Amino acid sequence: MTTLNILLQAGGGSAFQQIIPIALIMIVFYFFMIRPQTKKAKLEKDFKESLKKGDKVVTIGGVHGKIVEVQDKTFTLEIDNNVKVKIEKSAISAEVTKQYQEPVSAEVKK
Repeated sequence: MTTLNILLQAGGGSAFQQIIPIALIMIVFYFFMIRPQTKKAKLEKDFKESLKKGDKVVTIGGVHGKIVEVQDKTFTLEIDNNVKVKIEKSAISAEVTKQYQEPVSAEVKK
């Protein structure tokens, strides 16, 4: 009888009690991994769709330029006088125009 009691105790409670830890792990995984990643992807998509002609941008490769033409999936950048480059929208990493228009925050005290 004691062997049977030990086996029953090792088996644990009901199936519902065994599923709870797995469900909690999935919920934590969603809130700390999946949700922030989808928010970031949405913000990046909105940023790239909001770019317009005349905005100054920086590409992933570090090339600075001004958008002179917007197509469906590409931009045409002017990187120097009469030097134009066609790039994919996914190659834009930052917009420089907004950085220069924002007010400077409080200066660092010495």
